Amino acid sequence: MQAGQRPNILFIMSDDHASHAISAYGSRINQTPNIDRIAEGGIRFDNCFCTNSICSPSRAAILTGKYNHLNGVKSICDSLDGRQMTFPKLLQEAGYQTAMVGKWHLGHGGNADPTGFDYWTVVPDQGRYHDPIFIEMGVEKTFPGYVTDLTADFCLDWLDRRDKDRPFMLMCHHKAPHRPWEPPAKYASLYEGMDIPEPETFDDDYSHRAQAASEAAMRVDRDLVDEVDLKGSPPAGLSKQEEKKWRYQRYIKDYLRCVASIDENVGRLLDYLDREGLAEDTLVVYTSDQGFFLGDHGWYDKRFMYEESLRMPFLVRYPRAVEPGTETEAMALNIDFPATFLDYAGLTIPEEMQGYSLRPILEGSLPSDWRTSMYYRYWMHLDENHLVYSHYGLRTQRYKLIYYYAEALGTSGSLEEKRPPEWELFDLESDPYEMRNVYGEPAYAHVVPVLKQELRKLQLAVLDEPVEEVG
Repeated sequence: MQAGQRPNILFIMSDDHASHAISAYGSRINQTPNIDRIAEGGIRFDNCFCTNSICSPSRAAILTGKYNHLNGVKSICDSLDGRQMTFPKLLQEAGYQTAMVGKWHLGHGGNADPTGFDYWTVVPDQGRYHDPIFIEMGVEKTFPGYVTDLTADFCLDWLDRRDKDRPFMLMCHHKAPHRPWEPPAKYASLYEGMDIPEPETFDDDYSHRAQAASEAAMRVDRDLVDEVDLKGSPPAGLSKQEEKKWRYQRYIKDYLRCVASIDENVGRLLDYLDREGLAEDTLVVYTSDQGFFLGDHGWYDKRFMYEESLRMPFLVRYPRAVEPGTETEAMALNIDFPATFLDYAGLTIPEEMQGYSLRPILEGSLPSDWRTSMYYRYWMHLDENHLVYSHYGLRTQRYKLIYYYAEALGTSGSLEEKRPPEWELFDLESDPYEMRNVYGEPAYAHVVPVLKQELRKLQLAVLDEPVEEVG
């Protein structure tokens, strides 16, 4: 980067787009040629993780650079208090033009409206796929069309209207491919006449895992709503396994059709940068607010600390500083994004931000003291729809330790019994799909106390408190 030059920042984020549904990450089920352009022209992070795998908390972490117990957004029911520091505010104060378009999902009205943006237009709550409402600078308007196309339209319109003598930071937040997966008409027949491959863990029976896994209510074969999620009921006469496969095909095809629309609209934004001569001077990010289960372990949705839910896609292109076609296994977190943007803008990173600038890694250098472990916490104990236990945990380069700490209800929704806390330990080297909990096995007895000590160390470092002593 030339001395004193501040890049434009184009931050594109989808909702629930798993990295294993991006061809740059080796997807077996779809192609994403436009998203891949970012990877081809920049760097692919293979170990980027969220600190809480649910929409609102992840978005709050990205804006503030802080864990959810500090930014106040622990669940999808919490609003972000816009009076606290965010990276858009700091960029705006430093002369950047800032805009937010698309899904906000951090509350509306008063202190919950987007702050730090010269312009914003966002969908209320989850938003609608077709003929959506947008709240533009506090005023609700309904627009005909498809939400993904409209989100890109509004981004392009703002880019055309901006002050071209100042750098910009644009957050383009797509609602898709969030449930209930309603694709646009142009992609409605995509994947017809073919079967999407099932994941290796599709028939997981949860027999070697904590009870939390078997209790969760997000199974493809049981918990999808026919009329809403599948847009129909399975044919009569199918066996149980045949019906499970049918449900998967209905779910995954609509999900991937929504992804195809995102990919098309990512291409529109990249084409604009090319046409306007902005590509060299713009740091482009493509990511998602968390991962997603695409039939993995027989599930849809996220929430768990398992890999498919924990891992975020994170692709970055900035031709002035990032070598094209590179990749890294360095561990990155969503709380690192703000520090990275502020670093490239030449601004001081506030001490209250808990992430680190990824700039050295983007430019090909791994600091000797870079993190080798990360801390995760999911707070929404047994929300009424998914019944996932609250838990926190540690991921290192080889191991994952998870603690399900809360008393739990049975899947019937009535208090059946008080469940004791549970631990899970996975050896990711020998068990990358996390099919066998080895906590309590003699071969790993020496590993557990070391990991618990590291877990407590990270909790202290991020100013979080354990539910009970981890010893």
